[in-house]
Amino acid sequence: MDHDAGRLARRHPAGWPPRRRATALTTASLPPRPGPRPRVSIPVPHVSQPLQRFLATEAGGAMLLLAAAVAALIWANMPGDSYESFWHTEVSIRVGDAALALDLRHWVNDAAMSLFFLAVGLEISREVAVGELRNPRAVFVPVLGAIGGLALPALIFLAFNPSGPAAHGWGIPVSTDTAFVVGILALFGPRCPDQLRLFLLTLAIADDIGAIAIMAIFYSEGVSLGALGLAALFVIVLVMLRWVGVWQLRLYVVAGIGLWCAVYASGVHPTLAGVLVGLLVPATPVEPAQSERLRFYGRAVIERADAARARLAVLATRATVPANDRLQDALHPVSAFIVVPIFGLANAGVRLDMETLGRAFTSPLTIGIIVALVAGKTVGVGVGSAIALRTRLGDLPGRVRYGHLIGGGMLAGIGFTISLFIADLAFEDEILRDEAKIGVLAGSLTAAILGSLALRYLGERLPLCTVDESGGAPPLPTGPWRDPTLPQR
Repeated sequence: MDHDAGRLARRHPAGWPPRRRATALTTASLPPRPGPRPRVSIPVPHVSQPLQRFLATEAGGAMLLLAAAVAALIWANMPGDSYESFWHTEVSIRVGDAALALDLRHWVNDAAMSLFFLAVGLEISREVAVGELRNPRAVFVPVLGAIGGLALPALIFLAFNPSGPAAHGWGIPVSTDTAFVVGILALFGPRCPDQLRLFLLTLAIADDIGAIAIMAIFYSEGVSLGALGLAALFVIVLVMLRWVGVWQLRLYVVAGIGLWCAVYASGVHPTLAGVLVGLLVPATPVEPAQSERLRFYGRAVIERADAARARLAVLATRATVPANDRLQDALHPVSAFIVVPIFGLANAGVRLDMETLGRAFTSPLTIGIIVALVAGKTVGVGVGSAIALRTRLGDLPGRVRYGHLIGGGMLAGIGFTISLFIADLAFEDEILRDEAKIGVLAGSLTAAILGSLALRYLGERLPLCTVDESGGAPPLPTGPWRDPTLPQR
């Protein structure tokens, strides 16, 4: 094995395995940021480049969410009732006689989280249009794994809670928290986890579609048909904007706000509006002619810079990028680094005194959620993926093996964000809600630890970085070997 590695290293003097070529410009090659420098520079706290890069990844977003959850637990267990009092503070928007009044927690859960689900819808739309979901064989394995990971946890939960008020929480353990899964994979997963990350991202996207459908169908009450008809009208407007070829984001935003108001008034959970808008914003590539127009408008600004020419150049620049990509670029920092952490802060707080913990860990509700997240997700994802592989409906990417599927299935048991979200929808009783939250926190933590250990262990024994066995090692060069670092004669 060492001899083969040495031969490969000599064949590829730049190093083995080969690294992916960077697709972005390095910081050193970038010109200064647009605009003149101000006369007075206000000092701001310095953030190192490595920290900036870390915060821009899924791992950075997951760490912010974890920090917010820990802060919520600390705050909820401080003396007094400041945590619940704060989040029950009412805030209203009033225009004449019309008013929308919600407490802070519902502003977060109903309004701000619509941005999170909008980002989910944008990601799904992009993957279907130009991403990995275009290839059916690459999709079948994670999609069937996601179906198994949706169905089996719900059945396990219902086995523990077959009837009574607690049975209404069967949707709590079905979802996977994409941010936590990908973040933990980046921090604690095997070396070179790109193909496994691709599998888990596709699985998480299919999982999100199922969880959103469950929320819309089973956790919406008192539906108003008139408001639902108005929502359908806004959906038709969005479809027409896409069909006509409108690329300006502001029209989609205006129609999306109207759709949110109509869905909220209908009784269906308003986060569904975010998903619908995300699915309908165009994600297909822009025709190359737009780049040629950009050259024309750019030259016009260089020849004579004025407000009108600059405005046209900006519009021409935006027109070269699909609306989906532009909206994702603007929305991702807000969703990952503001909305989701605030959601964790508003919903993860539960009092952890001895009485509450004692009641929770003897409750079928809490135990059912923990077992469903830890065991149900692992077995469900594994069985669903195995069915797709055995029936030859799909293939695993790269060198991903069954062992990696087991570790990935364990990580899929991290059901933090949407699980807490559904727990808030499922129960009005505060005791049941607290028991459900404790189950989500305990089950997600257990799944994260077991999944990290499994992938770390399996990553050493089932490496993802070695030469693909199907293709074999690249052929050695003919003739005498010469050190490429020495001057050639």
